[in-house]
Amino acid sequence: MTAIPRRTRRTERPTPVLPTLPDDFAVRVIAWQQRYGRHHLPWQNTGDAYRTWLSEIMLQQTQVSAVLGYYARFIERFPTVQALAAAPADDVMAAWAGLGYYTRARNLHRCAQIVVAEHGGVFPRDPDVLTTLPGIGRSTAAAIAAFSYGVRAAILDGNVKRVFARAFGIDGFPGDKPVEETMWRIAEAVLPPAGGIQPYTQGLMDLGATVCTRGRPACLTGERACPLESLCEARRTDRVMELPLPRPRKAVPERAATVMMALHDHAVLLHRRPQRGIWGGLWSLPLVGDMDDALNAHPKDAATVRDAAQTYGTVGAVEPAGELTHTFTHFRLHMHLLRVDMTEPAALEDDWRWVSLTQLGTVGLPAPVKLALETLLQPSLV
Repeated sequence: MTAIPRRTRRTERPTPVLPTLPDDFAVRVIAWQQRYGRHHLPWQNTGDAYRTWLSEIMLQQTQVSAVLGYYARFIERFPTVQALAAAPADDVMAAWAGLGYYTRARNLHRCAQIVVAEHGGVFPRDPDVLTTLPGIGRSTAAAIAAFSYGVRAAILDGNVKRVFARAFGIDGFPGDKPVEETMWRIAEAVLPPAGGIQPYTQGLMDLGATVCTRGRPACLTGERACPLESLCEARRTDRVMELPLPRPRKAVPERAATVMMALHDHAVLLHRRPQRGIWGGLWSLPLVGDMDDALNAHPKDAATVRDAAQTYGTVGAVEPAGELTHTFTHFRLHMHLLRVDMTEPAALEDDWRWVSLTQLGTVGLPAPVKLALETLLQPSLV
């Protein structure tokens, strides 16, 4: 008789012990926010979940100063969630161009369509329901619910993680799951009563953005008072600049691409990128071959570029035009630029179009592509 080995019982990871949490944490944050916090941002004090949601999506990985102009233009162009849902995708991407992280824009458009189609044009007040919508994670859902409906829910964005790491002396990279889980437990434990949730949520955001900053925390510069300084573990142990611990460093992957600018009759050829992948759904200059991890595969030689360009029409001169390097979040891209003069364009499919040089400013172009065009053309033409 063959013995059946017993299944080893999985050892459950013990729940980390929380640091001692002061009873007046939320009280301090609220009192500071009411006196020193930000009160006049354009999306504040509106009671409009659409504007709150839009601002929260724009502010993901982007500073307030960079968002203000985009937000104003976006609201003017799409004043309601219904207007955004009904807009062509190209219009949405053009309005977003320059803010980066373009998946946010695609999710924004899709989310608006779902809110209109499935929720009667009204954003849900339940954070758990909000997280089912495209582009809305747990922290963003809590912020929308708190600011729009006064729902008692905990946020945990990058600024808040920095505040918690310093205030409570939390070691470890905040992106690691065990560390993040500990921070979520703290975020839930220090919430104020529902009536104070809006100033408290705004106060945490403001503290991280204006006082407990990454490079120049106010407690070290004396520029502004911090309401948490007397209880801050990092301040007590002289670890303010050490916490939170950074992401473990990895070598930045390198990729290369040969980028073609095809010109005909003062117009440039653009190609809509596939929805998935880099610059998804945006208009771009065509690539010759693929983006390649093998750096020596680029630049493509003039004969290869000429053969590729013949798909778009009759080819005239082909000239190399230099190289640009752009660093993304997860890799660095070396773009080898070539200028191709077309004597006669061919008929092309819908994902291709010739755009007048004077109209390029109306097209949503990724920043690196715009930079490539500025390099290839006279600056006054872009």
